[in-house]
Amino acid sequence: MRKNLKARIALLLGILMLLPMLYACGGKTASDEAGESKKLKVALVLPGKKDDVSFNQAMYEGVSAYAAAHTDTVDLKIVENVYEVADIEPALSDFADQGYDVIFGHGFQFMEPLVNVADKFPESYFLLGTGYMFRKNSAIYDVALESGGYLMGVIAALASETGKIGVIGGADASEMVRGHAGYRMGAESVNPNIEIQEIYTGDWNDTAAAYEAAVGMYDSGVDVIWHSGDGIGLGVVQAAVDKDKYVLGNVQDQKSLGEKNVLSGIQYHWEAVIDQIFKDIASGAFLNLEDDARIYWITIANGGMEYTPINDTKGKLTQDELKTIEEAYQKLKNDEITWPAWN
Repeated sequence: MRKNLKARIALLLGILMLLPMLYACGGKTASDEAGESKKLKVALVLPGKKDDVSFNQAMYEGVSAYAAAHTDTVDLKIVENVYEVADIEPALSDFADQGYDVIFGHGFQFMEPLVNVADKFPESYFLLGTGYMFRKNSAIYDVALESGGYLMGVIAALASETGKIGVIGGADASEMVRGHAGYRMGAESVNPNIEIQEIYTGDWNDTAAAYEAAVGMYDSGVDVIWHSGDGIGLGVVQAAVDKDKYVLGNVQDQKSLGEKNVLSGIQYHWEAVIDQIFKDIASGAFLNLEDDARIYWITIANGGMEYTPINDTKGKLTQDELKTIEEAYQKLKNDEITWPAWN
């Protein structure tokens, strides 16, 4: 009996020693399962194409860069071309139904659908790309486009030989209005008497209307135009190429669209706020943000915007003028420009 007991004890000890090896060779431990449960499911819903060299591409690159740097905690899904308002709410609801933790709706037209869905899914976090409405479980990421517009105005006024410049926008949403106002401020800081033509097409993607508006401006004597983003930018740049005039891009470096005609532009870096958004979600601070902190701003000062290299193929800018552009940029970086009350 004593021998049998010793044999059983030895067998039991052997099995216990083998258990860690068995877990290592196949199957997940309880801690593995717990680790997986912490991985955030993140959805980015874009109104256009992720390679549009504009508004959509900048956000696609920003969120993708964050996800690539946090593969252990983030699982990213991207959907393109959800532009019509009627399609937006079902798309956001579908991700929330699937248990997505963080859902980005990238565009002003997402505003009302996004807050409606946020009310129905309080366990998910919702981020709106530009706008003004939010809920306890949602916030806005936006661009202080007045600073970018200011710099574009400085460049346009310095490069213009006719004293006539233009700016073309899509819908007159708040960030576009601020951007255009900044453009005027920047241009008038160089030339108080400069003539500025302004047009809104009424639609972010109306490339044809933007093209015709730009052609009309160029034909009237305007020799530099800045556009404020999205599909309209393709039309404005094409008009500059066809008329062999200068254009200033927005959101992305658009030199590839007009090698001889894209003088410069503003490039967005949404990474400047994406990291903070996820930090606030992880810490629990997101749900307790004050209203004025519920908008995450990208600015020139925080590295969220910069100007693309000057591409002066026509030789219109002197070295002193290039220095003036850089000085204006440094003032914006140091937050030294005083802005009017926008509301």
